[in-house]
Amino acid sequence: MDTLKHKTLFITGASRGIGKAIALRAARDGANIVVAAKTAQADPRLPGTIYTAAVEIEAAGGKALPLVLDVRDDDQVASATAQAVARFGGIDILVNNASAIHPRGVLDTPMKRYDLMMDINVRGSFACAQACLPHLLKSANPHILTLSPPIDLNPKWFGPHAAYTTSKYAMSMISLGLAEEFRERGVAVNALWPRTLIATAALSVASPGEAMRARKPEIMADAAHRILTRASRSISGRFFLDEDVLREAGVSEFELYAASPGTQPQIDLFVEPTRPLTERRQPSDGLKASQGQ
Repeated sequence: MDTLKHKTLFITGASRGIGKAIALRAARDGANIVVAAKTAQADPRLPGTIYTAAVEIEAAGGKALPLVLDVRDDDQVASATAQAVARFGGIDILVNNASAIHPRGVLDTPMKRYDLMMDINVRGSFACAQACLPHLLKSANPHILTLSPPIDLNPKWFGPHAAYTTSKYAMSMISLGLAEEFRERGVAVNALWPRTLIATAALSVASPGEAMRARKPEIMADAAHRILTRASRSISGRFFLDEDVLREAGVSEFELYAASPGTQPQIDLFVEPTRPLTERRQPSDGLKASQGQ
């Protein structure tokens, strides 16, 4: 299977950035997209709403259902899931993309910000998985894809921002747990992380100027598509980097993904820049294994 045609994707945080890019890539196949995000009204700093994203998805060839969703609210999660099933007849794929970021030290992390990251990143991804799983279990090729990093316990990833690191690694741990729990029932659960910074509006707000040393969100969308079109029983419990997935698919030219052509992209958090691709322990060997290579 190399298409997501007629598949229904429930994507959190899909009003902009990586979530919207994944939605648009699936829409080109003719997929149904549940645009589940908080933004119903435009923010001058962060352009895009669930409604503008829905228009783009429809124009790209998909069907869209924009739903206001705060993943911290259990009732909203249940309602959004029910509305998705009522509209499209089921859910085939959950993409846990919604995330809060505050990469600061302990003394610079207010407890409200700590709670926000834990509630959105950890609890939110768990709640959405819990709500979608009864429907995923009815799908012919069910997937959960969580945008979280491979787990590396090197203290350097904790010292500068212990709370943020803990929240992202917890997402990965939940992904690993779900993969093992539902392996025999055919639900693929994997994590995907960018090797480099990704040029999103959120990055521009958090770190002005950094987007010039980043890649476009489309690289994550293309990598996600490669994972989500695999047979679910053959690929689960893996931690992928976008570049690794695409290299194994035969992609060797990445300049087309550069936000600023000719500029060397900055390696993202939780990624070791010095370890060769072929020596990485977690991200990519699982994709080859799943293809019988």
